[in-house]
Formats: sequence, C-alpha cells, structure tokens
Amino acid sequence: MPTNRVALITGANQGMGRHVAGELVSDGVAVFLGSRDLARGEAAAAEIGDGATALQLDVTDARSVTAAAERIEKEAGRLDLLVNNAAVSSTRTGLTMAQLRATARPSTVSLDEVRAVWEVNVFGPLAVFQAVLPLLRASSDARVVNVTSAMGSLTTMGDPAFPFHRAFEPVYSASKTALNAVTLAMMVELEETDVKVNLVSPGFANTALVEFEGTETVGDAAREVVRVARLGPDGPSGTFTSWEGADIPW
Repeated sequence: MPTNRVALITGANQGMGRHVAGELVSDGVAVFLGSRDLARGEAAAAEIGDGATALQLDVTDARSVTAAAERIEKEAGRLDLLVNNAAVSSTRTGLTMAQLRATARPSTVSLDEVRAVWEVNVFGPLAVFQAVLPLLRASSDARVVNVTSAMGSLTTMGDPAFPFHRAFEPVYSASKTALNAVTLAMMVELEETDVKVNLVSPGFANTALVEFEGTETVGDAAREVVRVARLGPDGPSGTFTSWEGADIPW
C-alpha cells in the first residue's frame, strides 16, 4: 500500500463515487473503492488503474462494514479520507422521478420503502463512520465528506417559492435531512479533534440514482465533492456547501 493519502469512497463502482475515485487517484491518493458487488468494484478499479483497490462493502451489512475496516487497517494502517457517497433514491426500478415522488407521499408511502432507503442513506454512513473512526484518528490529516442533497435542507425545501418545494417527501429527501443531522452530530463530537467533517451537496448528476434524469454531467456535478475531498489540513471543517464552496442553509 502506498504511503501517501489513503481514502475510502463508498458506492464507488459507478456514477459520482467512481468519478471522485478517479480524480483522487490522479492526485496520487490510494483509494479503496467500496462496492456492494465486488466484481463491479474490481472492474471499476481496473479501469481507474494503479492506486485504486476494490473493497467489498455493503453499508447496510454490519459484517461487511467491519470486514472492510479491518482490511483497510491491515493494508494501510490508517485512513485519511472517508467519502460517504453510497445512496439510493428508491428500492424500485423502472419508474420516472415523477412516478417515484407520486408514490412517496407521506399519506400513502410504504413504511418498508422508507426504512430501506434510510438504511442506506442514513444508517449506512453512520455505520461506516463508526467502523473507520479509529483509522481516521490514526491520521495526521483526516477528513470525512458526507455526500447529501440540497433537497435535505429544511430551510430551502420549506420555502413555498422554491421550485422543488412540493418534491419534498419522507423517503429520499427526508433521508438526506436525517443524514444532515447525523453529520452535524459528527461535526459537534469531533470539533475539538483533528478529524474534520464536511457536508456536500453535489449537482444534479445524470446517474442511476435519479433514473438518469439529471441535468449535469457526473464530472460537473461531482466538482464540489472533489474540491472538498482535496482540502488539506488547513481546510475548513463543519461546512455544508454546494457549487464552489457556496453555503447551503441547514
């Protein structure tokens, strides 16, 4: 394992996670690509090249999370960067975003659907954070970057004049609100330590997460995630940003 920075990106076999991994590898970072399907992770790592290592990681499976942390400890001895990127918008496939939102109204949504999405988007990042925190503490320049959505901002979504005000629902949107709250708790706990925590809302990427209805390329949408992931020891902690460091209200 190289002696330069070591990163773990969850959900890194495709989409935004895959893009961020490629950018960091090009910087010389040794990146573990977390992937629920190891074969897909290995294919992505092979495409990225030297510096990328596939890692079987299902953020909803405690044994998988523990095993991933143990492997990083064995092979690298520390972790400098955690990017909690893995997320789902629904357990259902083949539906447009409009159809998904129509079936996600709080009056009629399946509670099983809510639980399944929150398991990935909320409890998953927390489980991974807990498992690798000792490895982050072993770094002299540690950072956690949690990837959220502006749709989780209660201030933004609560404004009736906001164009997507009526799109707020208890499945995906509220899961990101919960992730924001969990991230704030991480920030508060670690604010007196050397482990920095940042929350980032990327652009509306054209990925499987949104049934390929996104308006931005993966590269453009991931720009802020990459920027924050590249911050050094003098970079800020406790931020919630979108494009080019623009603050988002909680």
